[in-house]
Amino acid sequence: MKIAIVHDQLQEFGGAERVLVALKKIFPDSDIYTSLYSPEKLGPHREIFESWKIKTSWAQHIPFFKNLYSPLRFLVPNIWESFDFSRYDLVISSSGWYMSKNIKTAKPTVHISYIHHPPRYLYGYETAVEWQKYWPVKIYAHLVNHHLRIWDYYASQRADYFIVNSEETKRRVKKFYRRDATVIYPPVDIPEKDTRYKIQDTNFYYITVSRLARAKHADVLIRAANKLRFNLLVVGTGRDEEYLKSIAGKTVEFLGNIDDQRLFDLYKNAKAFLFAAIDEEFGIAPCEAMGYGVPVIAYASGGLKETIKDGVNGFLFEKLTEESLIQKIKKLEALSKEEYPEMRKNARKEAEQYSEENFKKKILSFIDEKLKEKGSGRL
Repeated sequence: MKIAIVHDQLQEFGGAERVLVALKKIFPDSDIYTSLYSPEKLGPHREIFESWKIKTSWAQHIPFFKNLYSPLRFLVPNIWESFDFSRYDLVISSSGWYMSKNIKTAKPTVHISYIHHPPRYLYGYETAVEWQKYWPVKIYAHLVNHHLRIWDYYASQRADYFIVNSEETKRRVKKFYRRDATVIYPPVDIPEKDTRYKIQDTNFYYITVSRLARAKHADVLIRAANKLRFNLLVVGTGRDEEYLKSIAGKTVEFLGNIDDQRLFDLYKNAKAFLFAAIDEEFGIAPCEAMGYGVPVIAYASGGLKETIKDGVNGFLFEKLTEESLIQKIKKLEALSKEEYPEMRKNARKEAEQYSEENFKKKILSFIDEKLKEKGSGRL
């Protein structure tokens, strides 16, 4: 079959991009479509995409567009509706805030959309920038978002089938699009086997991995580290990086973007993974850490409540404050020599459900079933 994969944009490397990479592994001969592609912004992951056949939109050729894609989002309908997928049997869209799910296809092409999340800025969820505090931006955004919200609803009816990354996202798809969806949890890159559940390095530390943006609330983690004076490694970059560095104490270290091998080495001796994102749809990084037997202490919000079992493979803190987080850290520190290794084993067991192999099996099974329904044959 002739297959295309459509992704919002390739200007950063996060959870959505990990799903894209996994889909490309399943369908290695597929063509990749995206609105914008900036390999220089992908850090150590840029080499993954260098051999891919990537087709970008007309926006790629406008010099300033890559930096102004957010304020120019009123052009998103024109971007996705400009692509022609008539020569493909199957199109899989990998859709988040830039709404690639809203492409146009026509029979007999089958369109299956993997939804990471409906756009946060359209539906009242916290975003990377607090744009509401600037009244000119607020007025502009409300006007643009109103029309985009209408388009997003109607255009979301085009896809033949929806897959979502969590029960949380499934509820949002039902609420905003009135569409049913099938949950297939995203793939998590974990070692094939890791039975080392005791920390080897006595100078243990806590770790967090995320974009350094407002909705991730890394400031809560940093303030907790300042108060308790525990070692915290911060992996990732983002628009809030300078601010976060300005409030960080001596026990907080910023590592920026690092390659996967170094990250996995850091996981092996981490005491726990800390996470304070609000309304996170799934949370690949926490599950990735659990694959190395690292318990997770996370804010009880969104899809994290599906993967973190309080007191079993980590802890959930109920208030988005350093005091609430510190209470759970103290609980972790109070675990006995028998209880803590058991929590690490439970963390690993949870992560095994989200292996790339399980993802591949479920994706192929789903697509085969739906192609059969449409009378389009099988993969």
